[in-house]
Amino acid sequence: MIHFVVHSPADSTGVVVVEGVQAGQTLTGWIMDTDETITIGVSNDIPIGHKLALVDIPNGGTVIKYGHDIGRAVSAIKRGQHLHVHNVKTKRW
Repeated sequence: MIHFVVHSPADSTGVVVVEGVQAGQTLTGWIMDTDETITIGVSNDIPIGHKLALVDIPNGGTVIKYGHDIGRAVSAIKRGQHLHVHNVKTKRW
């Protein structure tokens, strides 16, 4: 079962595509560009449509989703953590 999708191996985040993801689960993700799967343990509950970190992202680090810069981390984010407005902000302003 695929729990999250990733566009490119260079992405630092994936998007959860199932409901009910809970802390402690091990999720399977699909990397679309390479048609590979990866697994990641999650440390937070993550709602469908939200992001999870594929790698550790330092405070101030760039977040890459679907091959694009979508913002910067406003706190350190560990692999498997939930990414959303509480820890990622746009660089537009």
